[in-house]
Amino acid sequence: MSDTPNTNDDAGRDARHKARMVRKKEVVDSKIAAAQTERGVIVITTGNGKGKSSSGFGMVVRAMGHGMRTGVVQFIKGAFPSGEEMFLRRFPEECEFHVMGEGYTWETQDRARDVAKAEAAWEVARQMLRDPSFDLILFDELNIALKLHYLDLDTVIADLRARPPKQHVVITGRGAPSALIEAADTVTDMTPVKHAFEQGIKAQPGVEM
Repeated sequence: MSDTPNTNDDAGRDARHKARMVRKKEVVDSKIAAAQTERGVIVITTGNGKGKSSSGFGMVVRAMGHGMRTGVVQFIKGAFPSGEEMFLRRFPEECEFHVMGEGYTWETQDRARDVAKAEAAWEVARQMLRDPSFDLILFDELNIALKLHYLDLDTVIADLRARPPKQHVVITGRGAPSALIEAADTVTDMTPVKHAFEQGIKAQPGVEM
């Protein structure tokens, strides 16, 4: 068998690749040309996999990089400060941060108190939704509060729809209700494949918290 490279095969492969990329560029360019609407969007990250809040906070930081004013309301969480909270509190002018929960529901074990905290959190959220100076708002773990019926879903959707037209909202948490998914513009379902916790590895700063 010869070790000499087959330049004819290489040329054919390169030509086929270029033809595929030309066709792909035509499709992508056509979609970009058709997408001309500019307005605020609702983005949901849900599912049982890791990365929902991480994605939401990534969008907050991205927005701040564009000089946009952001806000965060954390539902459920709050028993201990996260890395995201400790970082974003360094920028109070760019990001208004509210931790409104008291920890995971299996830790609090008090439904009436959890409901009261969720309702108080939504009052803060509603004020942000009425303020056009907020360009992007993250409602972290709101899906959990809705899944557990701590908040009225119809009221939440109505408040979201009444927000300023250019305002973006990011919502995280597993178990997003179908009506909220229908009201959203972009929805991603995080699917778990493998997690270090299942191997007995404790939550690591900078990775899980």
